[in-house]
Amino acid sequence: MNNDNNLFEFNPSEWVPYKDKTEIERVLSIKREDIESHSNPGFKINVVSDSDVSHIFIADMFKRIKHSADTGEKLVMILPNPFPDYRFVARLINACNIDCRNVYAFAMDEYADENGNIAPENWQFGFTNAMLKYFYYEIDEKLRPPRNQITGFTNSNLNHYGKMIEDAGGADICYSGPGWTGHLAFIEPDAPEFMADLDEWKKMSARICTLSPFTIAQNSLHGSFGKSGNLAAVPPKSATIGPAEVINAKHRLDFHAITVHGTTTSWQRFISRLVLHGPVTPLVPESILQTLRTDVYVSETIAQNIEPDWNKGY
Repeated sequence: MNNDNNLFEFNPSEWVPYKDKTEIERVLSIKREDIESHSNPGFKINVVSDSDVSHIFIADMFKRIKHSADTGEKLVMILPNPFPDYRFVARLINACNIDCRNVYAFAMDEYADENGNIAPENWQFGFTNAMLKYFYYEIDEKLRPPRNQITGFTNSNLNHYGKMIEDAGGADICYSGPGWTGHLAFIEPDAPEFMADLDEWKKMSARICTLSPFTIAQNSLHGSFGKSGNLAAVPPKSATIGPAEVINAKHRLDFHAITVHGTTTSWQRFISRLVLHGPVTPLVPESILQTLRTDVYVSETIAQNIEPDWNKGY
């Protein structure tokens, strides 16, 4: 009989994708001052102020679009959604009269129903709809790229989505950020559609994916769904790029800055440490970035030490 009343051992729930308790404890203990260190010099982690994260994204995207206009070079981007701050990129484009004729943008994911039917671009809660609403149609009409250069998932292009990106010249940049499960785009760690060993997983391209219950819970807090936890509002499946599209991109920017409505509460604080400093495994899809040339920006709130707050409660 164990007399230590402080000892209570248990295994993670069966729903938790990554369960290695030793690794979990190790990354939990990573302090703010150590989070930027990494053995791969091409994987650069930067801790920045919370207010700087969106500005870095906007500045990088605008810089690439302006370079494309100045040089006549094609720019191919893989974009996450929904992201209202795309409006600020569009405003800079309009203010500086930047010609976007050489810009190509691909949505990295989109919702799908239980049968794998992909949401149409006119569905107001969809990611392609958001990309068009917040970015494309905010650009002055005379400066916009042709409409066929802004691409989202459809039932007809799913099976050759990755080839479409390659045919456009290959992605110059892939923007991303980890979900609660450590997913990249909608590449889920526990989805049957992505079950494979690491070498085979890295070759997987775009496909329909079953969303994790944790992702459904996370997305039920999006503003578009009323930020109120309506689990039934979030579709059960998605279309998503695969690891191959992320790996094939020439460069990647990854952002870690999601909090609960601007508070210090964040589901991202732990998964960011696992993504950035845990093992590289399909069970933590974003961990693949550790092996690739990637610039990572972590907000000060996400970089905070992980420790109990006994005054918080719920």
